[in-house]
Amino acid sequence: MGTTTAGHGRIVPSPRTLGLAVGDLLLIAAFVVSGAVNHSGVEYVLARPLAVAETAAPFYLGWLAAAPLAGAYGRAALAGPRSAARAVAAAWIGAALIGQLLRGTALFSGDLALPFVIVSLVVGLVLLVPWRLLPFAAAALRRR
Repeated sequence: MGTTTAGHGRIVPSPRTLGLAVGDLLLIAAFVVSGAVNHSGVEYVLARPLAVAETAAPFYLGWLAAAPLAGAYGRAALAGPRSAARAVAAAWIGAALIGQLLRGTALFSGDLALPFVIVSLVVGLVLLVPWRLLPFAAAALRRR
């Protein structure tokens, strides 16, 4: 990890950060796709990939806004498991709330429904926090 940072110190440009970002984006996609499959079936997802992408868009926009502000790719998120978990949890809470608010506008399909707000918060945290803890667990196992 280099000492150079971008975005007022909120992003550490490194291969590790890039890998985390790719994993984060894939897990957000998994959240959206699994919801679409659960509600509409695999056939719908395969037949209407643009509709699924439209569902994902507000969450990706929320992530783009919240992740740097929460330090999801900053030094603290790379330093240890607690700070990594805090950073990604704060980023997802912000991203999910922004995404839900965007869904409540005329710009995106969907609506602002409290049950989906709660589900999106919980499912996103269940996906993203363990993913961000994985590198620290792997490093601890290698040290044994």
